[in-house]
Amino acid sequence: MKFVRTGIFALALAAFAPLAAGAAERFITVASTTSTENSGLFGHILPLFTQKTGVAVRVVAVGTGQAIRLAERGDADVLFVHHQPSEERFVREGFGVGRFAVMYNDYVVVGPSADPAKIVGLKDAAATFKKVAAAGALFASRGDNSGTHQAELALWITAGIDVKGAGWYRATGSGMGATLNTAAAMGAYALADRGTWIGFKNKQDLKIAVAGDPALFNPYGVIAVNPARHPHVKARDGQAFVSWLVSPEGQGAIASFKLEGEQLFFPNAKKSGS
Repeated sequence: MKFVRTGIFALALAAFAPLAAGAAERFITVASTTSTENSGLFGHILPLFTQKTGVAVRVVAVGTGQAIRLAERGDADVLFVHHQPSEERFVREGFGVGRFAVMYNDYVVVGPSADPAKIVGLKDAAATFKKVAAAGALFASRGDNSGTHQAELALWITAGIDVKGAGWYRATGSGMGATLNTAAAMGAYALADRGTWIGFKNKQDLKIAVAGDPALFNPYGVIAVNPARHPHVKARDGQAFVSWLVSPEGQGAIASFKLEGEQLFFPNAKKSGS
């Protein structure tokens, strides 16, 4: 009799398992940047979205370039990154349904308190980079084709500096946190998004040296992957996430995220782009 009861219980579990698995499978995959993950923003806003919709969000946090490649292959349902020219190209080439502005913050140039390039207090980012190069001061670059790396390369071009082969220029090939760790260990300058910088714990001797140039503006956009290109994507739930991010509720959640009393990201969905 005990065997019968055990067998019935096992059968009940087996019957229930597909239902439980099905319920657990309602999720979307978001290809995003390390800054949204490392800053703690996703830890703050994603539970609110899931609570409202029942849709869990699995984040693949990599550099913007790699995130875009994942979305192009259909390995994500939503793209949430921060290099607008690449985002617009993604939509233009048919991989995305449309780009929506979500939020912004800015980049800052950080460096050692000794300031060997004498850049502290400058407001011109290109002039800052020229002085770093002229001084031969160490500069740690992400070197990973991320949005931050692309922004940094654009600043070197504006400054008229070719960093290829420069002995003072060190490409880490790593995310923002790892690159800041390298800069801290080497006493090097680096370009960082403010959100990651505020949340970064291993600052050691690093301080913000330069900020405030409009060229350091850092906008983020969100794009639902096009189901016409990749029919397997979870278009309905992906679009629900996009719509929530740009809604008053989602924008309010972004605005309410603070570290050390500082707001890290500023919602701007009312200025939605292409």
